[in-house]
Amino acid sequence: MSASDEACPELFLNAPGTVEFNKLRKRLNRQVLETMGTYGMVRPGAKWLVALSGGKDSYGLLAVLLDLKWRGLLPVELLACNLDQGQPNFPKHILPDFLTRNGVPHRIEYRDTYSVVTSKLPQGATYCSLCSRLRRGHLYRIAREERCSALVLGHHREDILETFFMNLFHGGRLAAMPPKLLNDDGDVEVLRPLAQCAEPDLARFAEAMEFPIIPCDLCGSQDGLQRNAMKAMLDDIERRMPGRKDVMLRALGNINASHMLDPKLFDFAMLSAEAGQ
Repeated sequence: MSASDEACPELFLNAPGTVEFNKLRKRLNRQVLETMGTYGMVRPGAKWLVALSGGKDSYGLLAVLLDLKWRGLLPVELLACNLDQGQPNFPKHILPDFLTRNGVPHRIEYRDTYSVVTSKLPQGATYCSLCSRLRRGHLYRIAREERCSALVLGHHREDILETFFMNLFHGGRLAAMPPKLLNDDGDVEVLRPLAQCAEPDLARFAEAMEFPIIPCDLCGSQDGLQRNAMKAMLDDIERRMPGRKDVMLRALGNINASHMLDPKLFDFAMLSAEAGQ
């Protein structure tokens, strides 16, 4: 039975009916369910603000959440939100048309953070960090205005691993992107249900679903970003040793504090050997 032969969210009405696509769809659904369950993300009756950038990851996130909601496995209200940041040549009609056509409740917000970023940083500088902070601040505000308890983001397995290695190589600390955290004000949860999902799977999913992808003309056009170097390194490792990305992701959730070097996490001073034993 093809996806178009069965009742499903409008988003999936023209989805491929192939065995390969159905396996991919089920795998993404399963991984998201596992992540939400492991990290206690779902409170029945809650309202989630789903950030939609127009990239493959956020489209995939929205589609999987709608799929799970339709199946009765996600008892929350979803509100898609795009923050139009005033980037040059941004096609303003694509996301509203896509969301309206597919019957997805949404809010489009315009805030010219592009001018702020480009005015504060010299030409050629990396814009990602400042751009991200400004965007996140507006999304928290919108979540409050819409009475959403959570802001849901489309970060996936590769994003988490790249962040870990950026912190390791450049920040001198062990830290990644947690699947769930609380904002500094303590009133909005940040959720990353795609934490276990592989970027290549999301790319294949987006291509099969024919999402109208919008490229980022701000940071996406800059070369030499540290994250690109981490991505290249991880891809090279995966080519040489297939399956290493999944192993590394599991390692981030399997930490032995007594075998690290941080005295704040483990009391090494209390360890002592009794003479004669």
